[in-house]
Amino acid sequence: MTSNARSLPSLSPNVSSSSPGAPDAAAGSGVSAPVPGVAASAASHADLGALTPKIEVTALDFYYDAAHVLHDIHMRIPERLVTAFIGPSGCGKSTFLRTLNRMNDIIPGARVAGTVEIDGIDIYGREIDVVDLRRRIGMVFQKSNPFPKSVYDNVAYGPRINGMVTSRGQLDEIVESSLHAAALWDEVKDRLQASALALSGGQQQRLCIARALAVKPEIVLMDEPASALDPIATQRIEELVHQLKRDYTIVIVTHNMQQAARISDFTAFFWLGRLVEFDRTERIFTAPGEQLTEDYVTGRFG
Repeated sequence: MTSNARSLPSLSPNVSSSSPGAPDAAAGSGVSAPVPGVAASAASHADLGALTPKIEVTALDFYYDAAHVLHDIHMRIPERLVTAFIGPSGCGKSTFLRTLNRMNDIIPGARVAGTVEIDGIDIYGREIDVVDLRRRIGMVFQKSNPFPKSVYDNVAYGPRINGMVTSRGQLDEIVESSLHAAALWDEVKDRLQASALALSGGQQQRLCIARALAVKPEIVLMDEPASALDPIATQRIEELVHQLKRDYTIVIVTHNMQQAARISDFTAFFWLGRLVEFDRTERIFTAPGEQLTEDYVTGRFG
């Protein structure tokens, strides 16, 4: 990274923002036909009312080599709320999520058109420091991926490599506060030096959330964080998401529509690489504006 790379400024609560997407495994089909019965960008701008947008995406297209996998996405994601992405496998929701912090940059042939802004700054600008961007926009993956280190060292890793601490006392405070924020402290406080791989699946996922929080992001992206967990561990993750939105903007991909209805404030429905509808969650599940959305949430397909 060059020394003159531009860091994203402090994400103030009164400026808009946005972000693009990368390819799902099935999204690489290159479907380019419009969604039947749905106009381009239909219902994509939810009425945020007095809410402040944190992420703002305009006319986003995403390509994977010759495959056009995301089409003309427009979305304004409000800050300090939970936004869920739903849709059948391969519809582009995880692709879109991963490009919100430029995770697709490392994929050969990946290309983005359109604008993605966070607090008014285009995250695809040449001057953006991508390392700093990913610190500000944390990510939790579908499968928990703790490092083969101790519980303590997993959480301490980010602050150490980012030069965020100058003393062991500061690091201890960050580790403890991050584990508290991830609702894990009481379960691991007596075994901080034990291997993270010895934790249960649900605990490992919450440890990964704590690791993401340790570098003090403003946005947390979650790609099906509970899909591999049992019902009790899933409930803990959902309760945690509800708590975290007090301090963070949360964007989550889920295949579980009941989960989206339980935990999110806004929901976006994707199909064939297009955003079909984006609105308040209650409206998406009770009075959607598009017939395709109603057919999906009522189980007629998908």
